[in-house]
Amino acid sequence: MMFLPSAWRPQPLQISCFICALILVPSAAATLCQDKIPEAAWRIPIGTPPPNPGAQRTELHGVNIDDGYWQGAPVGGFGAGTFSRSERGHFERWHVKAGVHKYQDVPNNQFAVFAQPEGEAPVSLALAVGKPSNGALSSWNWSYPAGDGEYAALYPKSWFAYGTRALPVKLTVEQFSPILPNNYKETSYPVAVYRWTAENPSSKPVTVSILFSWTNMVGWFRDPSHTFADNARYPQNLNRFMTEKVDAPGSGQMSGILFDRLRTGPVQEEWDGQFAIATLPGDGAEVSYLASYFTAFDGSEVWKPFSKDGRLPNQALPIASSDFALAGAIAVRFTLAPHEKRLIPMALSWDLPVVQFGGGRKWNRHYTQFFGTEGTHAWEIARTALLHHEEWSQAIDAWQKPIINDEHKPAWYRAELFNELYFLADGGTLWGQERGISGEAPKSTSNDRFTYMECFDYPFYGSLDVRFYGSFPLLRFWPEIEKEEMREYSKTIPESNPQHYVWVWKSLLENKIVEYTRKVPGAAPHDLGSPNEDPVVNPNQYNYQDVSNWRDLNSKYVLMVWRDYALTGSSDDTFLRESWPSVKQAMEHLKQYDTDGDGLIENGGFPDQTYDDWTATGESAYTGSLYLAALKATARIADKLGEPQTAKEYDALEARAADAYVKKLWNGTYFRYAVKGLDTEAVMAEQLAGQWYAGLTGLGDLVPKAMRVSALHKVYDTNVRKFAKGEMGAVNGIAADGKLLHSNDQVEEVWTGATFAVASHMIAEGLTDEGFATAKGVNNVVWRDRGYFFRTPEAYDIHGFYRASMYMRPGSIWSMEYALDKK
Repeated sequence: MMFLPSAWRPQPLQISCFICALILVPSAAATLCQDKIPEAAWRIPIGTPPPNPGAQRTELHGVNIDDGYWQGAPVGGFGAGTFSRSERGHFERWHVKAGVHKYQDVPNNQFAVFAQPEGEAPVSLALAVGKPSNGALSSWNWSYPAGDGEYAALYPKSWFAYGTRALPVKLTVEQFSPILPNNYKETSYPVAVYRWTAENPSSKPVTVSILFSWTNMVGWFRDPSHTFADNARYPQNLNRFMTEKVDAPGSGQMSGILFDRLRTGPVQEEWDGQFAIATLPGDGAEVSYLASYFTAFDGSEVWKPFSKDGRLPNQALPIASSDFALAGAIAVRFTLAPHEKRLIPMALSWDLPVVQFGGGRKWNRHYTQFFGTEGTHAWEIARTALLHHEEWSQAIDAWQKPIINDEHKPAWYRAELFNELYFLADGGTLWGQERGISGEAPKSTSNDRFTYMECFDYPFYGSLDVRFYGSFPLLRFWPEIEKEEMREYSKTIPESNPQHYVWVWKSLLENKIVEYTRKVPGAAPHDLGSPNEDPVVNPNQYNYQDVSNWRDLNSKYVLMVWRDYALTGSSDDTFLRESWPSVKQAMEHLKQYDTDGDGLIENGGFPDQTYDDWTATGESAYTGSLYLAALKATARIADKLGEPQTAKEYDALEARAADAYVKKLWNGTYFRYAVKGLDTEAVMAEQLAGQWYAGLTGLGDLVPKAMRVSALHKVYDTNVRKFAKGEMGAVNGIAADGKLLHSNDQVEEVWTGATFAVASHMIAEGLTDEGFATAKGVNNVVWRDRGYFFRTPEAYDIHGFYRASMYMRPGSIWSMEYALDKK
């Protein structure tokens, strides 16, 4: 979507408070060790750049986010806030404040290892490649060699398998949050698990100590900036050593450090909270700690004792911060017999009860239903993780196993399926309920609201034209929250907001202010709002185009209602009945755009669909096919709800519209882009987007099978194979002879999510090899060559330079699974 000049681009804003607990739990039970990484997992050598690093498009420098290729799988539940440890081992990406992206290494948030074979000198290393750029922790040993071992990911899990060039012990860490299918509890938890496996490959005993250091970051997430500027100006933070007996095997003594601040009463503000680090060592392990040390110093008070014998000084000074940030660390020390293997589970948790957006409204995050809204439950959340990490890990494995072990599907595809799920948690996700004055949620029978953003460059919640593609994984694994977001859209259809705003695209074109109305009744909104306003409550913040006159939004809304019914067993009649008034109003609204009475709507001569820089005039293949499918969907909904006359009327209208569609757009080989204007003869990759949805959801044929197959062959031959030698996916539009078009920026881009949609349609029509070959182009660019992993962009050009990273639309890769289901 949207190619918007920086002067007109809205800025993201607002979010929540931060509470984080970090726990380590050693266990002597080698049978639980998790050092085996699934073969299907995506991999890269630790701390190494991709083969051909990419970047944002040149004209977008300073406009779009480009943090570079040091990225990794995020941790954190849906709506809980997330952060990422990059494949070089640094904690660098922070999506804790809802709707806000921060990227900055926090050096004191780090793992380190001590290892000493019996009778030999010890080795101590920070487990990250490269020193902190700001010279922090200069006393630590930052010499871990790049390429020694590998980073692997199969979201929600990822792994570091450290090599033995630098260490006399084999270390693997499995890290994840309990993102589980059809689970609406643990999937929301603000917790990450780090399960370390230490193995002694030698014939003599080895003493090992794992250190975890964390910064007291209370108050760091107040502003929408992209870095932690002035983060030390939030005094009154303090760290406390804690210990308690828990019901666990072995000694059952949970000990650690609570990172907190001086406050009275429960948390009220979005920036407030706690952190904690702790351990449940079990038998045969020793825990040591340093509750407080200054991040501004060189870290020697940690490193000097740790590098000597793997212990910390067991010191907890009763101090609060003033001008300096505080960090704390714990270490778990144990000895491995020759060839012994041991599991050391660790957990990192945070309790972030409050989300606040630019309009001032506050929300309680979903997980507070299970832990309370006070914002002081970090320790409790951590304890929960320590007691359940094993079952969570096994549940994730059981979920993934039948898919990743299906060797009928390419290995790259099996990995990318799960790795593209990251954005459901990482996309500024809101999952919660409005917060009352007392801090509790108001008494309500409604479900918690759920929505996530289009991307951080275009910070719009739930963008309807994009979630049409990106929401397939929600539907497949969390259908209740998928339907909840569609209920939000149903509520908006009859709404009106008569306020006038500047129509940006038209104003730039005509060099004068052109107004438009924010929301008209009957028009589906583009989005549910922006974090800098009042999302969910005040929709349609996007103003690049006049979306109340877009031709694709209403059709997509109707199709998603039908999809969410048809692909969840066709049994939720209540959902259909709730949506039906809005469906009828949305379809009636569209009829005004059929100006010649042939039954088929026409485009308005401006970019009035998701390709919002690509103008269409008159009937067009993309919006026309969507409209045909929506007509069919409306007829079938009417049938289900016992309105046969309405069904008959929409079936008749669809028949007339389909005749016009073929007559005006079919040229004997494919469906032309549009009947008027530029690019009329262009081969559009998504020319049959409506048929794609119709086929997946049981609506049947919109146009004859032979035409569909011919059109898809043309797309494969031109948009795929004649673009970048078939190695980069499907270009949005191209001339019939394979020459590139240049009428606008978007016609010459590959859209990752659109490519997956086209691949899904190919598979559904029996062109399975062509479908996988088409989708493989995205994998080549994002995961193999250019280093866009865990920030999959909306688009890139023939040179591989991207626009709009960390995007919603690529979730459409899961539509390929729906197509394969029907084979």
